[in-house]
Amino acid sequence: MSVTDPLADMLTRIRNASSARHDKVDIPSSRLKEAIAKILKDEGYIKNFKVIMDERKHGIVRIFLKYDANRRGIINLKRVSKPSRRVYVGRDESPSVLKGLGISILSTSKGILTDKEARRANVGGEVICYIW
Repeated sequence: MSVTDPLADMLTRIRNASSARHDKVDIPSSRLKEAIAKILKDEGYIKNFKVIMDERKHGIVRIFLKYDANRRGIINLKRVSKPSRRVYVGRDESPSVLKGLGISILSTSKGILTDKEARRANVGGEVICYIW
């Protein structure tokens, strides 16, 4: 089965696993998904992630989710740029989420960056998603 929007599929899998209180979620691997998982780990939204290669050379990104003391998910995700409607921002228009409490992830010419890193690097790009 082919997926039209693999990034939306990744975000939906994380959202569903978090609301079902699973400890981990497996996602088909790509370099873009690995970069987003690395940002999620660096920003503290997930515990960890690892890339698992299977015998057919298809990778899986296994994401270990993080919860608060009451076992509620601490991550909220929203896909912004979609295949039907791409959203781009200039170098001085990087969106902040919830006045800086969340992050936005951008695909730039310097790689996948958060909104703060993009402002520091003085680059714009495609807004992939908001996370808070």
